[in-house]
Amino acid sequence: MAIAMSRTETPLAYEDIKPNIGTRILNSKAELLAGELGPQIRELLQDRGVLVFPKIGFTDEEQIAFTKTLGTFAAEMSSEGREEVHKVTLDVKENPQSAEYLKGSLYWHIDGTMNQVPILASLLSCKVPATWGGNTGFASTYAAYDALPEEKKAAIDGLRVRHGAWASLFFYEPEPSFAKLKGYQAIGDTELPLVWKHASGRKSLVIGCTAHTVLDYSPVESAALLVEMRDWATGPAFTYSHEWSTGDLVIWDNTGTMHRAEAYDPACGRMMHRTKLQGEEPFE
Repeated sequence: MAIAMSRTETPLAYEDIKPNIGTRILNSKAELLAGELGPQIRELLQDRGVLVFPKIGFTDEEQIAFTKTLGTFAAEMSSEGREEVHKVTLDVKENPQSAEYLKGSLYWHIDGTMNQVPILASLLSCKVPATWGGNTGFASTYAAYDALPEEKKAAIDGLRVRHGAWASLFFYEPEPSFAKLKGYQAIGDTELPLVWKHASGRKSLVIGCTAHTVLDYSPVESAALLVEMRDWATGPAFTYSHEWSTGDLVIWDNTGTMHRAEAYDPACGRMMHRTKLQGEEPFE
């Protein structure tokens, strides 16, 4: 177990889960909500990609308050104008607008590839775990890039990739209707770097199920490279699969980590509550 001291001498207690990704935070709820540990948690998040707060048991109000200790809260507002968490569930009664779109969350992705500035991080808390399965998998695209052979880094540096939400549709519905396809394509299509050169000097891969075309590559070459990079980045050295318990909170750095929900019974009522940190850095 490691302990880092803040300027106010509040210790940040943590232990790494795997060498390249994942750290458990062991501080109490009161220590976390006090806000003094925010800068240290931010620094550790960038370094480790995924932070796990086992059975911390935040209420929605506490989760919002904790999110604000880490950066700018990317508010999701109720119809009455209140800040609130977003319910992540396939239950159409609880989440009528997003349940269909969540089917794409079963495949490796980065949130916000339709935007030039993606969200910085997501915070997900478990209210109702799945009856079976339902882990969330994470893959460090920082560590995956760092471990590439130098000749591969040189080959992919500077490549541009088209991303579209419509590309993820074919992962779970191989023969969508024309109307559905056009609806997904209306969300947008963006051109992003394959290798994101961050302001910090670090580099990460920008890949996942929204990636569909490498510019200046043939369709065969394009598909081969994108699958090769996904296969590499989601290997055991760079991934962590979190098995949820009620009350767990997990934060992941969306700028250097892919994620996916793992298969579960869609009728089981699995319920997660999400808050987000506003993006601070464009893909370029």
